[in-house]
Amino acid sequence: MTQRGTLSVAVVGTGRMGADHVRRIDEVTAGARVAAVVDVDGERAKSVAAGVEGCTAYTEPAAAMADVDAVLIASPGPAHEAALLAAFEHDLPVLCEKPLTPDAASALRILEAEQKLGHRRVQVGFMRRYDAEYVKLKALLDSGQLGRPLMLHNRHRNAASPPGFTDAMLINDSVVHEMDVTRWLLGQEITAVTVLRPTPTGNAPEGLSDPQFVVFETDGGALVDVEIYVNCGFGYQVQAEAVCEYGTARIGDGHAMVTHMAGRWGGTVAQDYVERFAQAYDHEVQAWVDATRRGEVTGPSVWDGYAAAAVCEAGVRAQSEGRRTEVELIDRAALYA
Repeated sequence: MTQRGTLSVAVVGTGRMGADHVRRIDEVTAGARVAAVVDVDGERAKSVAAGVEGCTAYTEPAAAMADVDAVLIASPGPAHEAALLAAFEHDLPVLCEKPLTPDAASALRILEAEQKLGHRRVQVGFMRRYDAEYVKLKALLDSGQLGRPLMLHNRHRNAASPPGFTDAMLINDSVVHEMDVTRWLLGQEITAVTVLRPTPTGNAPEGLSDPQFVVFETDGGALVDVEIYVNCGFGYQVQAEAVCEYGTARIGDGHAMVTHMAGRWGGTVAQDYVERFAQAYDHEVQAWVDATRRGEVTGPSVWDGYAAAAVCEAGVRAQSEGRRTEVELIDRAALYA
């Protein structure tokens, strides 16, 4: 297949994540350049654009899409639907940071709109699928060497939660990643969610029940648990252990380098997701650019974004109502028939 030249990209949203993607495309990614940036804060957009040669600032996504090859959406979740639909009007390939949209109903509208185009246009930004350790674990599970996966244990810890962080955000902003990697690693849909709450840590801000223990059931009969603890105090830590018929496999111990000095041994713990998954973000964007230049769309799909939104909704209900809650998904076979 013929590969097009340098890809001109419009980055929508220039907050922390968007600005980091602008830097990544400008300095790290091969085969692409940032041609436009968009932000409702015009001054911030101008400031980011000023640091990139040949980049123009806009305040409206549609205005930036008239003369680019692709779009990267990193604006807040509630703004994603409008930006995605604008990209579809131009038939542009999109890398959309999670969430695809904030709820299952709007995600389903995006799914139906992409269906009408007759071809895929969206890669959803679930970056853990591009992390070297997760990729290795996925390959091992797919090989069948360990037999059928029976359980998956996950730990997701942050040093401290940002101001205004809520119980629902524990599910929608944090555990959503475990929802996606569970579906991806196991090749199974999540069918029910239960949320349990131990006594909160004294480090949690008032009104936040932290930590929490989340349990998924899957249509393949696996059980998955997630310890979500966003005020652990010591750093950012993501770990996963698959328990299978013939053995187990664990990632995320972070033992790339261990030091011995001054009568002690140890290593370091990443302090946030940008540090821990820096290479995953690099690989994700490069894979998107490479596929787009080949005229292809790969990676997490709109269905994956929709499924994650549906599981999030079940998770928030389970959390607030204190009971096991089933996930409501449309019939995928009928949708793609």
